[in-house]
Amino acid sequence: MFREGGCLCGAVRFIAEGAPVNVRACHCRLCQKALGAPFFARALFEQRHLTVVGPTGAYASSPALERVFCVKCGTTVFARRTNDKFTGVALATFDDRNALAPTEHTWVSEKVDWLKLDDGLPQHSEAAPH
Repeated sequence: MFREGGCLCGAVRFIAEGAPVNVRACHCRLCQKALGAPFFARALFEQRHLTVVGPTGAYASSPALERVFCVKCGTTVFARRTNDKFTGVALATFDDRNALAPTEHTWVSEKVDWLKLDDGLPQHSEAAPH
């Protein structure tokens, strides 16, 4: 199975192959700041199953993670682990933005107060167990 997607302007395109390792909504403060949004909904793929074409830049938001964005339009498309093993793909950047949905919430201890999580999904105060 292949899922395609890209940034707002179309300069960056990607293909994700196979099933994601997991699909989560992260509510940590770093994700909030990096995306300018209350959380980062992403599907985690092994980096070897992700093909990316186009002009990207990266910003190391922590020693373990860098945010990858289109250098033309600024869309944050990925959160790439610096261990070269996994990349989180922003769910809204897939061409079919409804193909995948989070199955759990992480870092709810840092969730914005006005967001109510009543979807019945598991909630983890910090990082989810693997």
